[in-house]
Amino acid sequence: MKNRLLLLLLFFSCSIFAQRQMENLDRGIIAVKDKGQFFIGWRVLGTDADDLAFNLYRKSGAKKAIKLNDKAISGATNFVDSKANPQEENTWFVKTVLKGKETDTQGSFTIPAASPDKDYLSIVLKPVEGYIPNDLSVGDLNGDGRYDLIVHMTGKSLDNSFKGITDPPIFQAYTLDGKFLWQICLGKNIREGAHYTQFMVYDLDGDGISEFVCKTADGTTDSQNNVVGDASKDWVDRDPNSPVFGKILKGPEYLSVFDGRTGKLITTVDYIAQRGDLAGWGGHGGSGGNDTKGNRIDRFTACIAYLDGIHPSVVMCRGYYGRTVLAAWDFKNGKLTSRWVFDSKDAENPYSGMGNHGLTVADVDADGKDEIIYGSMCVDDNGQGLYTTGFRHGDALHVTDLDLDVPGLEVFGIHEIENGTTGPGVTFFSAADGKVLFTDSLDKDVGRGVADNIDPTRKGAQCWWSGSPDLHDMKGNVIGKAPTSTNFLIYWDGDTSRELLNANYIDKYNAGRLFTASGAASNNGTKSTPALSADILGDWREELILRSEDNKELRIYSTTIPTEIRQYTLMHDPQYRLSIAWQNVGYNQPPHTSFYMGKDMKPAPKPNIILMKVQSDKGAKVLEERF
Repeated sequence: MKNRLLLLLLFFSCSIFAQRQMENLDRGIIAVKDKGQFFIGWRVLGTDADDLAFNLYRKSGAKKAIKLNDKAISGATNFVDSKANPQEENTWFVKTVLKGKETDTQGSFTIPAASPDKDYLSIVLKPVEGYIPNDLSVGDLNGDGRYDLIVHMTGKSLDNSFKGITDPPIFQAYTLDGKFLWQICLGKNIREGAHYTQFMVYDLDGDGISEFVCKTADGTTDSQNNVVGDASKDWVDRDPNSPVFGKILKGPEYLSVFDGRTGKLITTVDYIAQRGDLAGWGGHGGSGGNDTKGNRIDRFTACIAYLDGIHPSVVMCRGYYGRTVLAAWDFKNGKLTSRWVFDSKDAENPYSGMGNHGLTVADVDADGKDEIIYGSMCVDDNGQGLYTTGFRHGDALHVTDLDLDVPGLEVFGIHEIENGTTGPGVTFFSAADGKVLFTDSLDKDVGRGVADNIDPTRKGAQCWWSGSPDLHDMKGNVIGKAPTSTNFLIYWDGDTSRELLNANYIDKYNAGRLFTASGAASNNGTKSTPALSADILGDWREELILRSEDNKELRIYSTTIPTEIRQYTLMHDPQYRLSIAWQNVGYNQPPHTSFYMGKDMKPAPKPNIILMKVQSDKGAKVLEERF
């Protein structure tokens, strides 16, 4: 009786959570020509039945399509086609098989006849003089079930701590087959820099089309020359002798939503929080102190979160050295409405100064709704402070199931300890309540840190950080030598452990180099981050997107290493998908899943999601990618 009651309670606790609205993706089929043969990959959806299988077909030239597999493919969704004739045009497509019944075609991919080996998909950029591609995000902008790219084009850029005039931020959108969609210019009254322009791309209203959201100002111009505010206004301090020369510390501030299909402005509201007192944003976070020169006041982050457990909300955030404000917005029927505002108000508040150069979104208390882990503090789904650890500001943050001995999710982060402040430079704590699990590097300023399962011989995650030569387990014990890079991570080879992504190369811990993207470059200086790394094509492994060295194109790299592991697309795990939305924010960080991925992982839990109906008149148009 007791066991039956326990099962009933478990069923009830799972069933009371409503389903989250998620993207209705196609199979994301991709083919890469490598050494005379072809590697084919496609995605499993988070809503697929466990016994769903696939048939893979190839059509060569004018010949009739043939099935490549003898038995329906019920395991990993990748295939090496060594029999295709490279001198013919070849198209691969998949059909699903459920209980012996085959469906219609579910996406296709074509490689032209006599194509050379090429390990990337090229997206040729529309040039903007003086600009280069930087961070990007993805969303379905036209309702065809495929991801499109939104790239932040940057000209002259400056950090908040430097004065000087920058170029206006520009955003461009492209399809995966390289079609240019639109361009938005934020104008002279938005300063360019890593901490100023955080942009969100997500389907906020559930119509199957992603919106583009960011902070705007007088003179922001959409793709159709519609202008936000008053284009005649110039709020830039243009006095070369001014201590805030080039900064924008006056004038109205807005939040705008743009149509992902067209880049047209949909709606604009006043930004929350407004500047207020320029000296009202300092505190005891990180290096402490205060200023009136626009350094602390213009530190922004942003994210998407399912605050009601069903619909995505956009959360725009200002300040993390002292006063911190998070403003949650809902978008429906073409309008933004304020959901809640969290405001630490002053430096004496325990939530002030606890922020980070980034943030993470996760359901830390397992109630079906998201919380925002904002460095050393956590804001609940209702906009109330959940807890603060008091460890202050830091530069890197990782949240997933890192310690398998501790229930739920954990947070690993590093911290700036300088200018007379004290405390640990490395912290690890429970995401649910902030309980400290271990600390390290007392009173040391730690600039970089990473945590995940990178050692395929060890179960559970490992962590490492700058200033220490050692690799640690999640109890803080030294277990080996740290990797040479402390930046990004990626799923690339055939196992479920993470690989090390740095600059334009991928390494396997204790095994050496796996891949080098020759002729491509990373972003953001010594941070060496990709334009984006995300599971946007093929099976569950992640694609790497970099800019070419000449800045004329984006290059999308996809693994050609076979795997025997079947896993639904990571983009249907809500925490991972939201990680892709915030990856461009501040100091870019790698995405993480809501469950443990790594050696000896259990099957991933089924996501509690509903795929939104795609509202498009384009149908299942065949997309031909060119490798």
